[in-house]
Amino acid sequence: MSASLVLASASPRRLDLLRQVGIEPDRVVATDVDEGLLKDETPRIHTLRLALAKAQAGAAAAPGAFVVAADTVVAVGRRVLPKTETQKDARDCFELLSGRAHKVLTAVAVIAPDGRCGSRLVETRVRFKRLTAREMEAYLESDEWRGKAGGYGVQGRAGAFVTDLSGSYSAVVGLPLYETLSLLQGLGWRA
Repeated sequence: MSASLVLASASPRRLDLLRQVGIEPDRVVATDVDEGLLKDETPRIHTLRLALAKAQAGAAAAPGAFVVAADTVVAVGRRVLPKTETQKDARDCFELLSGRAHKVLTAVAVIAPDGRCGSRLVETRVRFKRLTAREMEAYLESDEWRGKAGGYGVQGRAGAFVTDLSGSYSAVVGLPLYETLSLLQGLGWRA
């Protein structure tokens, strides 16, 4: 019998993605990690650092388990867009994303019961259509942007703004499924 599986994330989307491929974690643990950007930290390094920190916090809360954690960042060049908490934040993000391509970086980290750790970073290129003022206002009024990296979830209303997506759809939602399963299996987890 395999050790228990812990998802170190408060994101309902990550839990839904695992369930989509038939995996039900034994436990879900919300981690409290400072997500602030460090001086001179690139979006890629930032995303990997946060996923690893969340996995380590999850392993501390659930010793002897396989722990899965992830972090998703929306970036335009070297600029990391915030997890939007105010409508102004969301408007700023959408004005920047409108009519252009951006990167969605999702890092996943897995820690095995014996402490071995693996991680992967998945980069997906997403392009938004040029948004009209009416489209932007309707989206902002929906409140769907709240707490989301870059102000949107591709699985929601903002999916209608995507003209091109090159990479992993599940990574844009919040958890790259292929990489997650590969890491788990590589570290010895068995369903």
